[in-house]
Amino acid sequence: MNNSIIFSFPGNKVFAHLLAKKLHVEEGDLIIKRFPDGESYVRINSAVRNKIVILFCTLNNPNKKILSLMFTAQTLKELGAQKIILISPYLPYMRQDKRFKPGEAITSQLFAKFLSSWVDYLITIDPHLHRVHHLSSIYSIPVLTLHATTEIAQWIKENLKSPFFIGPDSESEQWVSEIAELLKAPYIVCSKNRLSAHEVKIDIPPFSSTNETLILMDDIISTGSSMVAILKQLSLQGHNGICLAIHPLLNKKTKNNLLASGAAAIITCNTISDSTNKINMLDLIATNLEKILGTI
Repeated sequence: MNNSIIFSFPGNKVFAHLLAKKLHVEEGDLIIKRFPDGESYVRINSAVRNKIVILFCTLNNPNKKILSLMFTAQTLKELGAQKIILISPYLPYMRQDKRFKPGEAITSQLFAKFLSSWVDYLITIDPHLHRVHHLSSIYSIPVLTLHATTEIAQWIKENLKSPFFIGPDSESEQWVSEIAELLKAPYIVCSKNRLSAHEVKIDIPPFSSTNETLILMDDIISTGSSMVAILKQLSLQGHNGICLAIHPLLNKKTKNNLLASGAAAIITCNTISDSTNKINMLDLIATNLEKILGTI
């Protein structure tokens, strides 16, 4: 991996360091700051000419990061980088994948064009695909979409007994059904009617549970409104549940709401650094990045 170098963005340094160490890749020195007026400052302190550059930048809070990412990628090209591989375990702007109301921006497509013009390759984990079935339909660069299901199933197998999965809505079924199949465990999927950004109505199908560990599973926890609604109904039946998600977009208020509503624990993957991280994506990314580097 002598021809490769990895740069990490703020908040990703620990993960990127472990990845570089595992694959014996040089770690580059990247400075990203903000001027008092909010403008971005970028400086690359490592030689990159003719090298394959790996940028590790998970894109939660994308509007705060995207200009720095663009400036970094374009400067790397100006300095002679051979290829730029972006590792963004969490990929934003996937929800708005159609024009629901007249005049709306279809931001999934626009963001894809935006990002495709800066980097040569994208690696991400379980993007929020709904009407867009494959990222290759909106991204013009090669995209490797990794899936956390095997790692999640293995963690559950090692840490929880008799799992019973509950998906909050039809969109969650793709993850819930696959992990349940891997573990030969039962699952149900609720129906959801979103009343507002923070309020939902959830109908839970009838089910019986005795000693099972109830796991509320989704790809993203953001406001937590869906899981809170389910937890409150489960609590009335004498049950609690573990909230599990791939991407933790939640804040402290959401965590407190989930715990107050009956969550026994909140478990997430480290696609975004958070205190709830329990399931490690390092090996998944390292194995696949190594394959890519071997073909370039």
